[in-house]
Amino acid sequence: MEDYILKKCLWQFHSRAWDRERQNENILGMTSKILCGETVVRETAEDRCYYADAICLAEAYQQRFEWLNDMNVAEIKELIAALKERIDYVCITGSLNEELTVKQY
Repeated sequence: MEDYILKKCLWQFHSRAWDRERQNENILGMTSKILCGETVVRETAEDRCYYADAICLAEAYQQRFEWLNDMNVAEIKELIAALKERIDYVCITGSLNEELTVKQY
């Protein structure tokens, strides 16, 4: 799942840490809701943008990882939370990209 994001999702390349944090929270949070059959709120343009990425990610995961269909809601939520933690590390806290912390950006 991490590998899919790193190879296929351009949203991981925002140039500021706070953008990456917000996008990871929203896209993966919405992906979790979609996979769990929950309603996703799409009130703002930003919500709709994150939702578009979340739909693509959820569909890709359902196609590539058929075992997701055998998981219950709690297991999916736990899995996506762990994935978000890993993506946050790889793309933000563990990144060597110094541009992420430039205050003037």
